[in-house]
Amino acid sequence: MSELVQIKYINTHQRKHSVENPEIENTRRPQWLKVKLPTGENYAFLKNLVSRKKLNTVCEDARCPNMAECWSRKTATVMILGEVCTRSCGFCSVKLGKPDAKDYDEPRRVAESVKELGLKHAVITSVNRDDEKLGGADIFAMTINKIREIVPQCKVEVLIPDFRGVWEALDIVIEAKPDILNHNIETVPRLYHFVRPQANYRRTLELLSRSKQSGLATKSGFMVGLGETEDEVFELMQDLRKVNCDIITIGQYLRPTKNHLPVQRYVHPEMFRQYKVRGLEMGFNHVESGPLVRSSYHADEQAV
Repeated sequence: MSELVQIKYINTHQRKHSVENPEIENTRRPQWLKVKLPTGENYAFLKNLVSRKKLNTVCEDARCPNMAECWSRKTATVMILGEVCTRSCGFCSVKLGKPDAKDYDEPRRVAESVKELGLKHAVITSVNRDDEKLGGADIFAMTINKIREIVPQCKVEVLIPDFRGVWEALDIVIEAKPDILNHNIETVPRLYHFVRPQANYRRTLELLSRSKQSGLATKSGFMVGLGETEDEVFELMQDLRKVNCDIITIGQYLRPTKNHLPVQRYVHPEMFRQYKVRGLEMGFNHVESGPLVRSSYHADEQAV
């Protein structure tokens, strides 16, 4: 491990959070949060493809509620750089610990899978790799370039980590010129200590600003239901507009397990419609807002 990066790895059992709102935790989810179980021919095809190409998907690892819908459309968000993350975000169910070595054959397998699926818009994300000086930015760039080589007509969206503010790493991704650069802000600044303890709100905004200034279309997303106020939601949206973010996604936080942050409130679909109206009034090119919306939900329809 580089001397520049000293990581204290946290075991999965250490990622535990107390229930602060038992009234919410003990109630059933509202009807608008009901989801279908993944089944069908396309689901089986994609499941086989992921296994055959030895890929990871954020759909499975993060327990996305839209997996049934997206996989039935033969779309999935590929998660590169392994399946073990170095950060202990309070909302995320991706495995936590010490990652394996980077896999330099992964970009080829991802690109071949994109071709086999016949995708016109591919979304590539990753775990955080704080054990790497450049956070795996080279694998991101290689994956973008390999998709362009094998499937030149396919647009590429990347959902990247913050690389700990190492802008040299961000520049590597920018130089590969993804069609959309996404980095999620996740929540309001007051809750960062609980939700994203190893991240920084201002650093996220700077990353988006640098990416936009480099000529890329930018995107970010966040969750509601973690204890934020509506005023804080709109202030967060204004902060994203100040750095000229083009696209935002807004969804309901759903607790993956009892070891993760508790849900503080279920936001009604009408409020999500209001978020969308306000966001478009602020000047965002596209606002994807709804209880089950996630970062890459209908990503192919959001390209600017």
